[in-house]
Amino acid sequence: MDYLQPASWAEALALRAQRPDAVPVAGGTDVMVGLNFDRHRPAALLDLSRLRELTGWERDGDHVRLGAAEPYARIVQRLRDPLPALAQASRTVGSPQIRNRGSVGGNLGSASPAGDAHPPLLAAGATVEAASVRGTRLIPAAEFFTGVKANALAPDELIAAVRVPVARGPQRFAKIGTRNAMVIAVCSFAVALDLEGRRVGTGVGSAAPTPRRATAAEEFAAGELEAAGLWDSRGPLPGSLARRFGRLVADAASPVDDVRGTAAYRRHALSVIARRTLTWAWADLRKETSGCGCHAM
Repeated sequence: MDYLQPASWAEALALRAQRPDAVPVAGGTDVMVGLNFDRHRPAALLDLSRLRELTGWERDGDHVRLGAAEPYARIVQRLRDPLPALAQASRTVGSPQIRNRGSVGGNLGSASPAGDAHPPLLAAGATVEAASVRGTRLIPAAEFFTGVKANALAPDELIAAVRVPVARGPQRFAKIGTRNAMVIAVCSFAVALDLEGRRVGTGVGSAAPTPRRATAAEEFAAGELEAAGLWDSRGPLPGSLARRFGRLVADAASPVDDVRGTAAYRRHALSVIARRTLTWAWADLRKETSGCGCHAM
């Protein structure tokens, strides 16, 4: 197995073009597990861990451009306000050691249906910045996942960053597992309220071959809130709306039975956490309206 360690981003892209069979690695929290258990033996490793271009974040208008290798620990510490659901999800990833090394870019690269970062990115309408020697292109998160652990990257592309819209309303993330962290989700869900666009964003994880949105649930919730005048009045959220939203989210899933849970359990759990996260997000909004001005984490 060859080991490639570029000294610059330009060199990394050149090596990627020359060796599309090389597996990119930065934090190594996913790739190294496969290597240690001899589940995967790539022809080469492309070590991106020393490239400063892949870390950090910056505010770019109404978006945050998040470096692909920025660790989860710093997302939790620094991006709680502009990207609340992603920060919440980042808190549940593995152990503190994993959060210090793992990143959203690595999560996207592995494209696991159970990736914790995926539902918040889908709910927020994020885009993935893919780069190659040919240039840079933006891939909507909703189009990025193409199959089980498969993504839309071309063989010569690397993930440079993720562009995530700054929250324009409360966001929430929840997952079901045997404990709060250090666990692969049985199912997970994120919701994002866009007060300016009067939209509801969703992201479903670990309940289908790929992470996905629940578009029928999004349209239903946004329409019902509009029809009832709740976007303006910020009145109480009807329980019937939240329950119907939960059922529509569950309908959007296509889970399977596995060692972590049955398909039936996943559908039920999704309906519950979707109802709860929407209710929590709406309660956050009402607190802000009444002068609390805080996001519960």
